[in-house]
Amino acid sequence: MADANSTGGSRLLITLCTYNELENLPALIAEIHQFVPDADVLVVDDNSPDGTGRLADEMAAKDARIHALHRSGKLGLGSATVAGFRYGIEHDYDQLVNMDADFSHHPRYIPVLRSCLDTVDVGIGSRYIPGGGVVGWNWKRYFMSSGINFYARLFLGLSNRDNSGSFRCYRVSKLALLDFAQVRSRGYSFQEEILYMCRRVGCTFREEPIIFEDRRAGTSKINWKESVAALWNIFRLGLDRLFRRRVTLN
Repeated sequence: MADANSTGGSRLLITLCTYNELENLPALIAEIHQFVPDADVLVVDDNSPDGTGRLADEMAAKDARIHALHRSGKLGLGSATVAGFRYGIEHDYDQLVNMDADFSHHPRYIPVLRSCLDTVDVGIGSRYIPGGGVVGWNWKRYFMSSGINFYARLFLGLSNRDNSGSFRCYRVSKLALLDFAQVRSRGYSFQEEILYMCRRVGCTFREEPIIFEDRRAGTSKINWKESVAALWNIFRLGLDRLFRRRVTLN
């Protein structure tokens, strides 16, 4: 008899949060279905001016495994990811993989991340464990990423080596326990915050190595301003943890 937590026969949703990813989207979804043909794909588009949302609608009309969720504008990566989580919960999926829409997360890793849910609640695609790595970054990107990960382990008590990457597989029944109204982060610090929230509701984690490759097309959205905002949000969450309550700072 299969384990109660087994991934066999589980309904899988893959969420792609997009803003100007027209060049990447068709090839990425095709490769996703090459590795996980049973997966549904949800494109959460923030009203991309390049027509990404329109293309998602066209693809959805031709393939029942593809869905599109349109938002009014560029409202932040955190809220876009939450929108994908809510969709997965409302539509009774068992597993949810969130990944970047620019090929920096290769679909070949989805099956191993999915298999993590045989034993844990969150499978993390990790750049910072043996076998993982990064291709195409300069020293500034390395510095920002490693600094934010150290900061998250220090302030939030997260033991994972990679807490800032977004390539993860979640057990949807655990996501349903989270109060998304309490999410502070709109941008990139959401990745650390959601792991912190998951840990607080008892989630277990496993990291699997991935090679992160710089995007194939388009331009990166991360910058120093985003990094500073991430550090500030992690600090505020650290205060919440220290005082065991939500701390408000002006």
